[in-house]
Amino acid sequence: MSKQLILKDPAAALYLGLGATLISFSSVFVKVAECGPITAGFYRVLFGGGFLLAMLILRGATASISRRGLGLSFVCGLVFALNLTLWHKSIHSVGPGLATVLSNFQVLVLAGIGVLFFHEKTNLRFAAAVGLALGGLFLLVGPGWNSVGTNWRMGVVYGLCAAVAYALYILSVRLLQTKQSLDSVVANMALLSLVTAVIMAGEIIVAGESFRIPGIKTFLALAGYGFISQMVGWILISFSLPRINVSLAGLLILLQPALSFAWDILFFQRPTTILDFAGAGLALYGIYLGLTRHS
Repeated sequence: MSKQLILKDPAAALYLGLGATLISFSSVFVKVAECGPITAGFYRVLFGGGFLLAMLILRGATASISRRGLGLSFVCGLVFALNLTLWHKSIHSVGPGLATVLSNFQVLVLAGIGVLFFHEKTNLRFAAAVGLALGGLFLLVGPGWNSVGTNWRMGVVYGLCAAVAYALYILSVRLLQTKQSLDSVVANMALLSLVTAVIMAGEIIVAGESFRIPGIKTFLALAGYGFISQMVGWILISFSLPRINVSLAGLLILLQPALSFAWDILFFQRPTTILDFAGAGLALYGIYLGLTRHS
């Protein structure tokens, strides 16, 4: 095994892998909920924020919420609401697997922002990452592009735009998450979630979607989405990332898009060809190289 993948903290690696696996079910929850894309995002952050706030109250740690955190949470909430809306629209159009792979192009967007605006140095590894990821994207969406419907093509566009919003969200969260204690991570995520819920409530009204939850299946899917994805999954990831090296973290985080693609095939019978598998593999490997470009 290469030096890059030596475990510094086996428990943290386990928690990160578990968190990425739990979050891989996010797109499944959205598909099963069968409600509007903005509505699904609203209930994710509303339920998730409520669960996180209850956890803070039970721990007696509500003082971890600060005025600075409130201001930054508004900025984070704006871009997170945009990311969720675009990603959910993509899920409705192209399916959970492809939509999640597309949104994870945020890694390359984030690296590009670092090069263009923060004067970070690039290297051959990053160039290879871009080339492989774009090659994989072409294999996934290129064949038959002219024969698919407008809705499917727009789903691809939504997914790539979600990647840009996701990158901006990560940049804003880096400013918010200045402390690494469990209480501060939970407090910031609770505040961010509830601020995002307020913003998405406004989106629902403007877009003409409904707040109504039509049945028990939808309620359970949305509650599970909030609890598993917004609360448990992100707590495990946020708490584990600083405790393991970059290459291993990048590899483990790839469980999310890889498993989402697998769930799409397993649960929703996504038609998948050899080119699709090759494209997904190339795209994910390119994303991995982008994640670990500084290692």
